[in-house]
Amino acid sequence: MVLKSLSDEDRARARAKALQSRTRRAEVKNAFGSGRLGITELLDMTADDEAVGRLRVADLLESVPGVGEIRAAALMERIGISPNRRLRGLGRKQRAALIQHFTDAPPPTKE
Repeated sequence: MVLKSLSDEDRARARAKALQSRTRRAEVKNAFGSGRLGITELLDMTADDEAVGRLRVADLLESVPGVGEIRAAALMERIGISPNRRLRGLGRKQRAALIQHFTDAPPPTKE
């Protein structure tokens, strides 16, 4: 597959868009990890916000205090979420299971 060559201007726009998306995902993870943003609100944002929709579920779970790779992977396996799944790609039952998990046991907040 041959990629089209981009002009310097197109490349600069793509870099700026990528930086904006990474910054937005970092803000959302920080807000979720600190408890300022709930799971329901976050999942509702995925339809409108492309950057949030492309956030990997594992990265979101690891932003919660006390949850690392192992706990995030175990939760995702229990719910039936693929390790590479992004928030926008979650099914109805997977979304409901995540909401239920965080409703039953709200995450501790970062100080």
